[in-house]
Amino acid sequence: MIDKSLVVFFTASYPSPEKTVEFMLTASEAGADVIELGIPFSDPVADGKTIQESYVRALKNFRVKQVFDIVRTFRGESDKPVVIMSYFNPIYRMGVRDFVERAYSSGVDAMLVVDLPYDEAEEYADICSSIGMDTVFLAAPNTSEERLRAIDELSTFIYLVSTYGVTGERKEISPLAFEALKRAKNICKKPVAVGFGVSKADHVRQLIDAGADGVVVGSAFIRIINEKGGSAVEDIRKLTLNLKSGILGSY
Repeated sequence: MIDKSLVVFFTASYPSPEKTVEFMLTASEAGADVIELGIPFSDPVADGKTIQESYVRALKNFRVKQVFDIVRTFRGESDKPVVIMSYFNPIYRMGVRDFVERAYSSGVDAMLVVDLPYDEAEEYADICSSIGMDTVFLAAPNTSEERLRAIDELSTFIYLVSTYGVTGERKEISPLAFEALKRAKNICKKPVAVGFGVSKADHVRQLIDAGADGVVVGSAFIRIINEKGGSAVEDIRKLTLNLKSGILGSY
């Protein structure tokens, strides 16, 4: 799923389910290799101001089942992998098995539950495995070697948080990100994708050159949608092409 890949994040049903599908297809056609689809949540502790704003707006008319409809519609026109990103509460409220089964049948390839650490995820991971759903877990710059190895066992790829704090656009990639990436690549056997703070083609190129198997970009896309709403399609296309050039330029 992850191999010198550009992962693009969108908030589900923002500004509408139909527009979310259009944004996903636009990014895919412009070079996104994987789509990460975030489920809006009222207390998103890992997300910065930009994505929080999208969640607040989306939640006014949001139902979790819309996520499955969005993926099903997208899957009718694209086979690009889709990763659902969620906090655990919406999954728990629906019922873990029911949620995973519905996600899998709609065409979701993997799930990332940002507030569910691997050592509390045994039941969830077992359910995903029994259904055929891949799982993704987060690692941070200070994640111990023991935890990294355990995360590596459970994950189809490791989502490496590039810095401490929350999501958001940053001018430069922190040196900490490159140190954490080198360490993770030395320990983990699975691919490593880096996120949090990536927003420019140069960021993408630097991380791929440093050994990242993928980069995740979210806030830069959500900022555009916050500003332009449903009219953001061409800006999404341009940003995707620009970011993808960072990967192509690293070969």
